[in-house]
Amino acid sequence: MTVSRRPLHDGWTVSAERGPVPREIAEAGPIPAQVPGSIHTDLLAAGLIPDPYLDENEKTLSWIGLTDWTYRTVFDWSESDAERHDLVLAGVDTVASIRLNGAEIASVQNMHRPHRIDVTSALRPGGNDLEVAFRSPIRAADAASLALGARPHANHHPYNSIRKMACSFGWDWGIDTATSGIWRPVAVESWSGARLVDALIAGDLVDGVPRVRATASVDGVVEGLRARLVVSDAAFEAEFEAEVRDGAVLIEGDVPSAELWWPRGHGEQPLYEAMLVLLREGEAIDEHSRRIGFRSAEARLEEDADGVGFAVVVNGRVIEIRGANWIPDDAFPHRVDRTRYTERLAQAEFAGLNLIRVWGGGIYESDDFYAECDERGLLTWQDFLFACAAYSEDEPLWSEVELEARAAVIRLASHPSLVVLNGNNENIWGRQEWRWEGRLDGRTWGAGYYYELLPGIVGELAPHVPYTPGSPFSPDRDDRQNAAERGTMHVWDTWNQKDWTHYRDHRPRFVAEFGWQGPPTWSTLTRAIGDDPLTPESPGMIVHQKAITGNDKLTDGLVPHLPLPNDMDDWHWAMSLNQAVAVRTAIEWWRSLAPYNTGTITWQLNDCWPVTSWAAVDGDGHRKPLLFAMRAANAARLTTIQPGAEGLTLTATNDTDEEWRAEFAIARRAFDGALLAEQTWSVVVPARGIERVYLDADVATAQDAAAEVIRASAGAATAEWFFAEPRDSSLPAASTEVSAERTDDGWTVDVTARTLVRDLTLLVDRIDPAAETDEALVTLLPGETARFTVRGATDAEVAAFSDRLVLRSTNDLIEREG
Repeated sequence: MTVSRRPLHDGWTVSAERGPVPREIAEAGPIPAQVPGSIHTDLLAAGLIPDPYLDENEKTLSWIGLTDWTYRTVFDWSESDAERHDLVLAGVDTVASIRLNGAEIASVQNMHRPHRIDVTSALRPGGNDLEVAFRSPIRAADAASLALGARPHANHHPYNSIRKMACSFGWDWGIDTATSGIWRPVAVESWSGARLVDALIAGDLVDGVPRVRATASVDGVVEGLRARLVVSDAAFEAEFEAEVRDGAVLIEGDVPSAELWWPRGHGEQPLYEAMLVLLREGEAIDEHSRRIGFRSAEARLEEDADGVGFAVVVNGRVIEIRGANWIPDDAFPHRVDRTRYTERLAQAEFAGLNLIRVWGGGIYESDDFYAECDERGLLTWQDFLFACAAYSEDEPLWSEVELEARAAVIRLASHPSLVVLNGNNENIWGRQEWRWEGRLDGRTWGAGYYYELLPGIVGELAPHVPYTPGSPFSPDRDDRQNAAERGTMHVWDTWNQKDWTHYRDHRPRFVAEFGWQGPPTWSTLTRAIGDDPLTPESPGMIVHQKAITGNDKLTDGLVPHLPLPNDMDDWHWAMSLNQAVAVRTAIEWWRSLAPYNTGTITWQLNDCWPVTSWAAVDGDGHRKPLLFAMRAANAARLTTIQPGAEGLTLTATNDTDEEWRAEFAIARRAFDGALLAEQTWSVVVPARGIERVYLDADVATAQDAAAEVIRASAGAATAEWFFAEPRDSSLPAASTEVSAERTDDGWTVDVTARTLVRDLTLLVDRIDPAAETDEALVTLLPGETARFTVRGATDAEVAAFSDRLVLRSTNDLIEREG
């Protein structure tokens, strides 16, 4: 091959330039730097700053984002036969001057796209000095907002004026780092003659036949070139060849031997090796390879008597979406590797998810992320990177957005898991309902991106990937853009203004965002915050609560259901439990509306640091009770009891390919287990179907609402309905019998209830921060037993599992007389 690549990741240093630099940092001079990396992690590794994630350190480190930093390295180079040498930087965060041997070779201003610079004439034999001089991102954003004209945005920095990860400037769950650094790989690529540029290979399904399409441009001498595309696995090989015309490659062909790629729960995920080879006189001079799958995808909008439905359709099948939103898994995203993605996406599978939406205030996720989703059958939805703000359509921003979008589509569109490219997060809705019009004063706000530029790029480069202009959105751009009955919806009034029971007031066609806050797990919380005393409003807790009046909303959302604890341990459990029950209630309600509703995407799966947030997995990667609630609500076969116009309804949802035959025993019982009324329901739920039945009046009507519960069960499928809120009920103090046996990697813990126990949970991270259990939020009638399989905590004593702070339930939070 004539294209060779030399990584430049060694020997870097970084030093502070202009800014409010503390004396000890200035005196330290240049320090070792990691590439890929960031200034915060370099300073942390050098022992010059404390961990930004701990206590109140975010505030004391704010000077870093106001400082200019210069990264330097020296690399040796000797002349070779290659005709061209390019410096390739896959990710520079964000506004920087790049200098080679003292001369500026580029000025860059976009974190989200790669930069390729011809350095053939700038290189010299021997040592070469490479510098990347960063401007303070806060000062750069402020200056750009003046140059472009101020526009509305969330939070306190004008992140919408530069192309940097929006949440790097903080969010209502995110730390404000405003970091700088070379966050993705850097290398020198040397080549001669010609090379492939912007190569994209993707599988599709056309008229029922798997079809492959490869496109690329060719840089260099293009006369007499051909291209070959090979698709293969262990069973077959398909080969196609074409001439390079006008410097472009286009190869298409049917691959009838290929099997279809399906979302998880709908089929298998076969992946095929695909290689595009550039040929001169039959000899390979460059190549580009991908793993591809064959599927069709559609974001279907259908008008009906109720409005306009929205559905994700794969291979002609409407997929019930059980999804979650994804944010960068670390505030310093260079630290997220394939192992981290594997762990987090395994947790997504545990929660029963089949789609991950990559939110528009973060990054275009790495190929490792998408490769994991391809292999797992997790559908992906990638926002273009616009979030909660108005964006200028003027230069230089317009050209940066175009280059960035093209690079992102070319890199990501090979992945079969990618089924939605979405124009923005909440910007179209925000213009309508967040009082932007007056503040814009006639300035552009981003419509040209969402309705013209981005759909044009997707249509040109990746016609096999559906495009939507925004989230939420209605098909008619002049309509209300967060209408329940048209398109997609974000449901945030419930968290911001109401109790979570009001989720049932909404009947959306598709929910792309909703959520409820809760604290991180106890082990994560106490690792990150050392307040003494630790309270919901102690200094470190407030730094790690980013939502506006977040603690007030937590309290307002709790007290209709449970008393507000004064004890910190109980406060933590109450808020964790309430978050889980809130989201479980919402998902189960919206799933019960199928097929009117076709999906939910919970906000959010993961966190980027230790914080009180909407996440189901906290910043240390630990499962919160919410993850178990999502698992229950996202079950492929789900049973729920829901209120209806004519009484209580038992709903059975079957999101599998096999019909579900079930015999439900439905009983109203007293809390002591006594049978008060009963009925049965024999049902056949068709594949991918739903069935409902109204409960008999004597079952659905309580004699003593404070002391009765309905239980519906058919094998492992169970559902409960409590007539009264826990605080208004007669829930007794939980009485249980606990036994535990050691296993090779942990414990088997059996808990038998002597009384009714509601939402029984083992908080095993209190025993061992690395420990995990497979169950939570289990409701037991007297005499029933729940088994918990615990991994970790191998040095624990048996008594630890019955400790009052480990074995928790709703019962623990009820105030009782005496």
